[in-house]
Amino acid sequence: MTRPILVFDVNETLLDLDHLSPLFADLFGDGAVMRDWFAQLILYSQTVTLSGLHSDFATLAGGVLRMIGTIRGVRITEDDIARLRAALGSMPAHPDAADALGLLRDHGFRMVTLTNSPPSDGPSALQRSGLGPYFEQAFSVQPSGGFKPAPQTYRLVSEALNVPPSQLCLVACHVWDTIGLQALGGKGALVTHGVNALLVVPGLPQPDLTAADLTALARLIVQSWGT
Repeated sequence: MTRPILVFDVNETLLDLDHLSPLFADLFGDGAVMRDWFAQLILYSQTVTLSGLHSDFATLAGGVLRMIGTIRGVRITEDDIARLRAALGSMPAHPDAADALGLLRDHGFRMVTLTNSPPSDGPSALQRSGLGPYFEQAFSVQPSGGFKPAPQTYRLVSEALNVPPSQLCLVACHVWDTIGLQALGGKGALVTHGVNALLVVPGLPQPDLTAADLTALARLIVQSWGT
């Protein structure tokens, strides 16, 4: 079997989303509101795509923060939006990310990233985290005109790499993301990080591999496709 090219999601998969929790604790008195904000951000990014409308992930992130503020009776200022953008741009890598990527690199896997976030004028959060050198290319969905899991976002990567989707494996912390590529015939590898889980529903593809952290998932990938 041809080993797949690994397509890594970035936000929460490689970078620690909990880095944002102190901002939400400061704004709302509860850091757990961050999870509600992120879920709503994903929901409305997909709404934009399904509706045939256009926005970018950073603008949506600020808009959803304002929406959550309105719901909870908290006034969100431009300074708060700027603080959110700064926090998003400085998310650190998960502690085991570099070792996991190093293992995959040492076993000859090709690796790229695919993120909903727009391209950055300066260093990206991934580059600031120190993980950038592990990847041969970093893709943003923005040129596709949609957000994941829209099919065109994954096709953007397959076309750029000149391989069919079946030769890609989406590595993500979100089942909706792995489903997106698997629906096109690709593979999926899920890392739960203790915050996500499988979605067991008849008719929906399950990830080919699942692990609780990146180190364990990297080992499974090597065992399954490393020869």
